[in-house]
Amino acid sequence: APDRFAEQVAKLVADDQANPPADGSILFIGSSIWRLLWPLPNSGARPYRRSMRLPAVSRRSLLVGGGVSVGLVVGYVLWPRDGRPALNVAPGEQALSHFVKVGTDGHVIVAVPQVELGNGVFTGLAQIVAVELGAVWRTGGVEVLASGLHAVNTVLKREWASDGDMTAATGGSSSVRAFEARLRDAGAVARALLCMAAAKRWDASWETCETHSGLVWHGDEKMRFGEVAAEAARLSVPSNVAWRADRSAHRLTGQPLPRLDLPSKVDGSVNFAADIRLPDMAYAAIAEGPVGEARVKSASKAAAMRVTGMLDLIETETFVAAVAVNSWAAQGGLDTADVRFEVQGKIAGDRATARALDAAFDGDGVRRVATGDVGEAFRGASVLTQSYRAAPATPAPLETASTTATWRGGKLEVWTATQLPGEAAAEAARAAEVGKTDVIVHPMMVGGSFGAREDAGVTGAAAMLAKRLSRPVQVTRARAAETRAQPVRAPAAARMAARVAPDGRIAAWYAQLASPLAPNRTDAASVDGLAPPYDIPNIAIDHYPADTGLPVGDWRGGAAVANAFFREAFIDEIAHTTGNDPFGARMGMLGSNPRLAQCLTRAAASGGWQGGVSGSNQGLAVHAMAGSFIAVVAQASLDGGRVRVERLVAVADVGRVVNPAIVRSQIIGGLVFGMSAATGAPLSVRRGVIGPGRLADLRLPRMADCPKIDVELIQSRKAPGGVGELAVPPVAPAIAGALFAATGTRYRQIPLLQA
Repeated sequence: APDRFAEQVAKLVADDQANPPADGSILFIGSSIWRLLWPLPNSGARPYRRSMRLPAVSRRSLLVGGGVSVGLVVGYVLWPRDGRPALNVAPGEQALSHFVKVGTDGHVIVAVPQVELGNGVFTGLAQIVAVELGAVWRTGGVEVLASGLHAVNTVLKREWASDGDMTAATGGSSSVRAFEARLRDAGAVARALLCMAAAKRWDASWETCETHSGLVWHGDEKMRFGEVAAEAARLSVPSNVAWRADRSAHRLTGQPLPRLDLPSKVDGSVNFAADIRLPDMAYAAIAEGPVGEARVKSASKAAAMRVTGMLDLIETETFVAAVAVNSWAAQGGLDTADVRFEVQGKIAGDRATARALDAAFDGDGVRRVATGDVGEAFRGASVLTQSYRAAPATPAPLETASTTATWRGGKLEVWTATQLPGEAAAEAARAAEVGKTDVIVHPMMVGGSFGAREDAGVTGAAAMLAKRLSRPVQVTRARAAETRAQPVRAPAAARMAARVAPDGRIAAWYAQLASPLAPNRTDAASVDGLAPPYDIPNIAIDHYPADTGLPVGDWRGGAAVANAFFREAFIDEIAHTTGNDPFGARMGMLGSNPRLAQCLTRAAASGGWQGGVSGSNQGLAVHAMAGSFIAVVAQASLDGGRVRVERLVAVADVGRVVNPAIVRSQIIGGLVFGMSAATGAPLSVRRGVIGPGRLADLRLPRMADCPKIDVELIQSRKAPGGVGELAVPPVAPAIAGALFAATGTRYRQIPLLQA
């Protein structure tokens, strides 16, 4: 370890207890229901009347009566309801709650307050409603609910400490965590109203009615949903609406139902953002500057306008747009325009990034985690130290950013691929210099994101051009432009120290992390995943903010991708130094984390763990995040200077599973994504330009590179945890451990092979 770090470890943290961790959490007044109901800035929701008093109580206290055995009674009557739910209904449809519509022909539409990124969220959230409602899967459909207070993702708003518009915000493995209860409420309310309408016809008590298979039942009597939908919509919601007492008895519960978004993706009928076509639409390609305070210096409009099909070349302070009758002409005009930029201040580059990370350790760190007394535990003891690094990385989704905007009647209408519809609306309003209420955003199906579609730069450009030209404009980034303009995963450097007790357990753990602050998150999120999930009595983690000059954005798995690599790789080195098996070393410290211990035990058994001995080509790692747990065993080797991963075994406990097929696919996708982070080519920054610009040069895994993958889900009745990002962080350290077993060489950076 560097001398300064050795000195700090030697004297260590005498003020451990005087500096409690800054957890970055937000203090909300009242309960989670309060957060759900209270009007947020620019939400468009009406505040409560002054005569209504909100009790500062928990959500559970609003669900009165019953108990677990008979379901929980929904506090739906306290929701702000201005007459009928604010859903757009087609002829023959009736809105029965804020998320559910039923047609006279019996079809059920679920308004999903999330964006489909390929993560199966349309299917998973609709399935929650279908189970509670008693619907038939083949008669269902979904639409995006991107407005209204009920669509606010309160989980992301809390975890990201965001002051922005989090309406339908999608990310952070939050979809089911944020909306399961609200969608169960919606399904239960719709079911109650249908039962009430049918009971009136039968002259029966609605509480004695039930729903399943798209029918309302009372004994042997039955009635289709569509027959009573109109009557149900006119009824008032009763005060004793209960969730289903036994969801396991419903045939849709926990079943791998077919995904609703796949047929249209397979036959090509689905529209993505770049598929939008409007009358008199123009196409634009934009040139954006290198990293830093870049300003347009010059562009040859005369040369660009000689390209057939060019309509205009528009210069702004920060970008140049070539507008044409088709996208090919627009890109050709831009290429011909010879756009040049000038950058004020430092020029970003790989060496500058490395220097910035090293320099950060010379500054003042912020204590983010403090447990026990590390200084006392280190005093007079032998301490192990090691250093690790993580290069920046690009999300590289297959679909590049695209937005279509049109300005008419004083309103701006936008079609875009976005994870944050509310923030996209705000960016469009800012760029077009209009009020946010004058912007309508249509969130499109997203062709992969991994954090990329949180960026709304293209949305702002399209909005500005549409208003300026008074015609619809579609802006789509080329692949190289996407790589250059897309915010990257934060680069990071870590210095680790640990004291091992005579019994082989870790008695004290100290880590210093240098990295830019995590975007869209609390400052404390920068150290996510660095605190060990093990029984270590003394832990201290300091964060040293680094100014690398790079545009840092979110990335699938967040800061935990690098931090889990640092943590688990260091655990492996400690185990090797003390003569312990990496599996046994971890199991000996998981006594207070039985769910993670079970995942690790099963993964080792399924993967045929051989103790991590030389020649076994095996490595393992664990991770916990968003209420979920996972263990990964990897088998890998070096083949012709490249990492070859032969097998990945994952065992996960994600709590209650809505749709096991979606969970498995998300874990498999996370494993492959994590493998790409470990084995792909490092991102480079030269004179402020981020590259490589081609997907081929990123060395992403191809089908032939994908290993045999086995995934096991542990059955659980715990609350649903996050899934989408869970499998990404543990893959790189598991592969690194496998390479050590195969070659005897330690790899202390990601990507593992930097050449």
